[in-house]
Amino acid sequence: MSITTLAVVRKAKKVPRETPSIQSLDRGLVILEAVARSKDSMSLGQLTAILGIDRSSVFRLANTLKRRGYLANPSVGKDYILGASVWRLARNYDWSNMLASIAHEQLKALALTTNETAHLAVREGRNALFIDHVACSQVIAVSGQTGELVPLYCTSHGKALIADFTAEELKALYGTRALPAHTKHTVTTIADLAHACEQIRDRGYASDDAEFQDGVRCVAAPIRDRDGAIIGSIGISAPRLRFPDDRFAEVAPQVIAVARKIGKLVSAPAEAD
Repeated sequence: MSITTLAVVRKAKKVPRETPSIQSLDRGLVILEAVARSKDSMSLGQLTAILGIDRSSVFRLANTLKRRGYLANPSVGKDYILGASVWRLARNYDWSNMLASIAHEQLKALALTTNETAHLAVREGRNALFIDHVACSQVIAVSGQTGELVPLYCTSHGKALIADFTAEELKALYGTRALPAHTKHTVTTIADLAHACEQIRDRGYASDDAEFQDGVRCVAAPIRDRDGAIIGSIGISAPRLRFPDDRFAEVAPQVIAVARKIGKLVSAPAEAD
């Protein structure tokens, strides 16, 4: 093929075009995200600085969101906080079902690769709620069904879900009393739990070495969205006899990789037409 012909072929290839976005809608979503991330109410001046456009345009955008109930003004002042429509929208949407739908194929792949029972969980108060699971083909396998609740502080899924908690946040969640022991291996103090959370942040996964059930070992990793917030956990469970110490080094990277892939799927922008 000649250089001229090659150039023509390259030119003839269809280059996917990015679907144009609606600028005003995009800016409105930036405002919502900025207000949602802020611990305090946000002023019109702060929003103007973030968007980098004229103040009057920002006011019109914010006022439109306020009319629709997605922004509100505190009792004092004209700053902005999230409005009740955001709460209603989140309350009416089944986030667990959405996550389970997106993650199910990855959950099946993890169970197949490790040949162990795999679970997907979200936080429900002081518990981890299993929202999906795939059983393995082993004759002896760990149970745990979709819809089951397990404690946060002594399970791999639970600890993965609270991995970002500080000691103060853990105290706010549990108080200062000793945590109930399920086995002789259960972590029962806030200090030890905070240390476990720190280890999870460092290595990327949580473990449960017979802390909740005797003879059962588990590994789970937090699923994070594009902003790094933990939105779920995925992991496997197996009888301790089939899960020696050296197997952690084998399966932990697999679990982490699947968790990251799910996080990317959840956070992925829509593809261009």
